[in-house]
Amino acid sequence: MATNRTFTMLKPDSVEKGNIGAILEKITASGFRIVAMKLTQMTTADAQEFYAIHSERPFFGELVEYMTRGPIVAAILEKENAVEDFRTLIGATNPADAAEGTIRKLYAASIGENAVHGSDSDENAAIESAFHFSGREMF
Repeated sequence: MATNRTFTMLKPDSVEKGNIGAILEKITASGFRIVAMKLTQMTTADAQEFYAIHSERPFFGELVEYMTRGPIVAAILEKENAVEDFRTLIGATNPADAAEGTIRKLYAASIGENAVHGSDSDENAAIESAFHFSGREMF
């Protein structure tokens, strides 16, 4: 059964470039309600755990380094069909392949620095949300 919540992270490159406000505006203008949000920084152990599914991939070390180099904005978003709609809003992982007007087309520099994370399934949305937020931090 589909849920109405998804998880996102504005990655270090988005924070460094000062794009937090513009990206959040795009998210809320697309009908998402923010039910949890915080500025935080992942430790190496956090990033390794969060991205454990990629641990055997050649880019894993680079990914962990990138995700720990500065603060992120973690958020839980709510909207009907949240996961699928948010994946559409953020666009393809490679910004060169992303549709016009998507977050990655507008704000990502490359496939490696792609501005934003979005959960790829309802199950992962719940897992990723619980990784970053306690129950009392969600509204």
